[in-house]
Amino acid sequence: MHLQINQLNWSVTHKAILKNINMTVKPGQFVGLIGANGSGKSSLLRCAYRRYQPDSGQVLLNQVDIHTLSAKHVAQHVAVVLQEIPAEFGFTVKEVIAMGLTPHQGLFSKSTTYQHRIDDALHKVNLTAHQNQCFDLLSGGEKQRCLLARALVQQPQLLILDEPTNHLDIHYQYELLDLIASLGISVLCTLHDLNIAARYCDHLYLIDDGEIVLQGSPNQVLTEHTLLRYFSMDAIVRQHSHNNIPDIRYIAPVKSSATSY
Repeated sequence: MHLQINQLNWSVTHKAILKNINMTVKPGQFVGLIGANGSGKSSLLRCAYRRYQPDSGQVLLNQVDIHTLSAKHVAQHVAVVLQEIPAEFGFTVKEVIAMGLTPHQGLFSKSTTYQHRIDDALHKVNLTAHQNQCFDLLSGGEKQRCLLARALVQQPQLLILDEPTNHLDIHYQYELLDLIASLGISVLCTLHDLNIAARYCDHLYLIDDGEIVLQGSPNQVLTEHTLLRYFSMDAIVRQHSHNNIPDIRYIAPVKSSATSY
C-alpha cells in the first residue's frame, strides 16, 4: 500500500493546524512522525485515514483519492490504532478483536472462516489467556495490545498508529514494535520516544507548528541541533557501532537551588 499526501492544509475555525503537508509512505516502509506536543502529529494522522477532510490537498492510497473510496474499502486495507482507549466497552477481549473482521464480514458473524485470524492475533500480542476476560478490566497496556490485535485481524496493507507504546512497559514496547516491523506492511506511526523511532523507522518526518520541517533517515533527522531546536533538549547523539542507528543521551538541565527570602 502506497500512501501519498500532497499539499495538504487543514484548519479549525479559521486557525491553520496543518500547512502544506507533503508526505510519502512507500510499500513496506516504516515511517515515523515525530514532533513536540501540539505540533500537529495526531491531526495529520486523522487526515491520513480520512477522519478529517483537508481544506485543500490530497490523501492518495495507491494513487486514488481516499475520499472517493468507500469506508468499507478503506477499512479493508487500512487499520488504525489510536492513543485513546475506550473507557467502557462491555465486551470480552476476543469480541473486541473480532470487531477487526467487520470490514470483511458482518459484525459478530457466526462464520468461523476467520477464527484463525483471531487466535493468531491473540497469540501475537500475548493475550490468549485473557481472551474471555472483559476488556474493561484489562490494564492500560493490555488494552493497547488488544486494540493492536483488533487491527492485525484486518490484515491491513497500511497500519496507522498514534503513540502505540503509550501505557506499555519497556519489554512490551519493544516486543510490539518488533511485531509491527515484522509484518512487512506499510506503517505510519507517531512516536514520542526518539530512540525507539531511531531503532524502528526507515524514514522520519519532523513536524513543528503544523509544518514538516525535516525529513530523512533517523541519522539525518535526529541530530543534536534538531533536538535542541525542536525539542528544547541538550543531548549527545552517537551511532551504535553494530547497527549505525542514532543513540540519544539527553543532558538533564541543572536544577537551580531555591532562593530563600
